[in-house]
Amino acid sequence: MKNGLASMVIGCVIMVFTSAYAAGETTDAAASAHASAQAAMSHGEIRKVDKTAGKLTIKHGPLENLGMDAMTMVFKVKDAAMLSRVKSGDRIDFVADEVDGALTVVKLEKRE
Repeated sequence: MKNGLASMVIGCVIMVFTSAYAAGETTDAAASAHASAQAAMSHGEIRKVDKTAGKLTIKHGPLENLGMDAMTMVFKVKDAAMLSRVKSGDRIDFVADEVDGALTVVKLEKRE
């Protein structure tokens, strides 16, 4: 009986420590993913805002996730509200991706 009880206690202690260790790894993984997302942002300058067409013309640096060199090009925006947050000449950090076959700004942050 004592051996059975001792085994159960040890098993519970191991489960608690294993859970705590796994929770720590999850937190580290989330922090790493956030850092990677920030690093994946490209830098650019707004050249034109076309609210009617829902597009931005951006002079940008390399778009690593798309394998593109620096250039000026037109992008759709994922959210039309992005168009009212920027104006020509604004410097931005952004993430572009291919959405339904069109290059689209999916994340946009104005730089100070």
